[in-house]
Amino acid sequence: MTGKTLILAGPTAAGKTAAALAIAAQWPAEIVSVDSALIYRGMDIGTAKPSMAERAAVPHHLIDILDPAERYNVADFVRDADTAIAEIHARGRVAILAGGTMLYIKAWLEGLDDMPAIDAEVRLRLTQQGIAQGWPAMHARLTQVDAITAARLAPNDSQRIQRALEVFESSGIPLSQWQTQSSAGGAKARRTAPLISLEPTDRAWLHSRINQRFETMLDEGFEAELIKLRARSDLNLDLPSIRCVGYRQAWELLDVHGSLSGDTRRLWIERGSAATRQLAKRQLTWLRGMPNRHTIAADAPNAVTDLMRVTEHLLGLQTP
Repeated sequence: MTGKTLILAGPTAAGKTAAALAIAAQWPAEIVSVDSALIYRGMDIGTAKPSMAERAAVPHHLIDILDPAERYNVADFVRDADTAIAEIHARGRVAILAGGTMLYIKAWLEGLDDMPAIDAEVRLRLTQQGIAQGWPAMHARLTQVDAITAARLAPNDSQRIQRALEVFESSGIPLSQWQTQSSAGGAKARRTAPLISLEPTDRAWLHSRINQRFETMLDEGFEAELIKLRARSDLNLDLPSIRCVGYRQAWELLDVHGSLSGDTRRLWIERGSAATRQLAKRQLTWLRGMPNRHTIAADAPNAVTDLMRVTEHLLGLQTP
């Protein structure tokens, strides 16, 4: 079993956590989280983080490794995932990379690109902020995350300032670091592992689970968790942690209304659920561009049985 790795991906709310736990219950395995939200401490309910009981039953990695005020990029993930996988293999166990942050999966499999794709939502938001705040203020913000690039740009160079901020916010890596990697001319490190994708055949099934999960989060104390984060003076919407789905929508509403009661709470549910559905759509689009993935119908009655059969075949395992 030494050296075996499996990637388990899928849209949000498709059942990846339960699937990974099912595999680990059948064979000796440990789970490496591939989720850019689960890395943050104190953000448990709104990220649907595996419970302490689940984490006690199966070792998990790359969960609760950062404070929400800290930043983490895709290069950090690749490094940390490689370390975790090597340790898991040294123990003679299967490493399951489970999660839905597709940029992390792509970077781990293919290595870092010469330059990241820019998220259209990021571009629009930065354009609006530049107009509202002025480009000298955006230049000062760039200085905080990429001092090397900022030093060579004029404070009113809106096009280049926005481009540098787009690169950083889309990837978590400063433009200057991307340029250094590109100029070095080294070949991208490529890794191989079978990819199982949990994809529902009925989009309505997924939407129903997303809506139900948001309601469950609220029942479990999502609002109290968010208010506790909001009380901190060092957290704001410029941070990746606070831009996580659900948190961002609430933060924006609190900026305007000051509370999450009544109609504002309903708006939070609507916007949070809508943003989660949009995220799931992007995840499915990415997955369907992976021709070598092995698809499991997440909404099929025999989904778990199919998952076990495919996992056993792909990894050459024997049923205990």
